[in-house]
Amino acid sequence: MFIINLTYIKPLDEVEKHLTEHIAFLNKYYANNNFVCSGRKNPRTGGIILCNAKNMKEVEEIINEDPFKKNTIANYDIVEFEPTKYTEDFKVFVE
Repeated sequence: MFIINLTYIKPLDEVEKHLTEHIAFLNKYYANNNFVCSGRKNPRTGGIILCNAKNMKEVEEIINEDPFKKNTIANYDIVEFEPTKYTEDFKVFVE
């Protein structure tokens, strides 16, 4: 499991220009069961994606498709972790 921490490096008006494409990117990886949840940071300085992937290489390949990455809108910090305690509903993501 991976936490993808996006930090905007461009103004919000640039973020907004690519938001529709970014949402399509998110939808693709929700449909593939890679993304578990995502959302904006508060204050709006970036976003967080919880990603279910087999390894760092797969996460990097996924991120490289993000329009925010392609258009240098955000920097990405990736943290790998192993869920050891979770709700019953989350179990599907760790088995």
